[in-house]
Amino acid sequence: MAEKAGSEKKQRAIVLLSGGLDSATVFAVAYQEGYQIVALSFDYGQRHVRELEAARAIAQGWGVQHHAIVNLDLRAFGGSALTDNIEVPKGRSDKEIGEGIPVTYVPARNTIFLSHALALAEVEGARDIFIGVNALDYSGYPDCRPEYISAFQTMANLATKACIEETPGLLIRSPLQDFTKAKIVELGTHLGVDFANTLSCYDPPGGRGDFSHCGICDACQLRRKGFEEASIHDPTRYKN
Repeated sequence: MAEKAGSEKKQRAIVLLSGGLDSATVFAVAYQEGYQIVALSFDYGQRHVRELEAARAIAQGWGVQHHAIVNLDLRAFGGSALTDNIEVPKGRSDKEIGEGIPVTYVPARNTIFLSHALALAEVEGARDIFIGVNALDYSGYPDCRPEYISAFQTMANLATKACIEETPGLLIRSPLQDFTKAKIVELGTHLGVDFANTLSCYDPPGGRGDFSHCGICDACQLRRKGFEEASIHDPTRYKN
């Protein structure tokens, strides 16, 4: 990524990049704002590990020089349909999706991811961490709520050497916090995101290099609904 004319160096930002629709849009937001992006993804034993291929495609497509992929194994804890031998819910109604915390919730996942992003930010000298959480159409995950993001930012500014010795403090940026999926699709499209190379599905049916979606898990239904409500062509390949 070329430096802006008249600037000595771009400010660095850590962008959590899962390979999904939301994180790809957040990535584009950070890019549009002129940051030098350090992408961070996780191979955490997830069922939908092919999302990492999507994350690589996104990072490479935008010319990112530094894309860190951290290996964790949250299968050691389990407790989620994404990391354990638990069936992924499919074919649920909008009402069912909007109630309670689903079994696809991975215990403490965003806390684990943000903690790693915080460590990387200190090493890279970054002051901003971007994450693609949103409180609307968020499938009931407690670590996607604005009060959680605010609390983590407070903790981050108490817990790090950089924030004690230097100012300004660190910011957890969640620009999609109050967006519906439709608004995210609209924003991503405006910023040039290639949604065909993103993967949201909790139980993708394809093989390596295939970004097709099952079409009936919660994530697929929310994704499909977003494109429909935005009246934007959905490039996703759905099995069902």
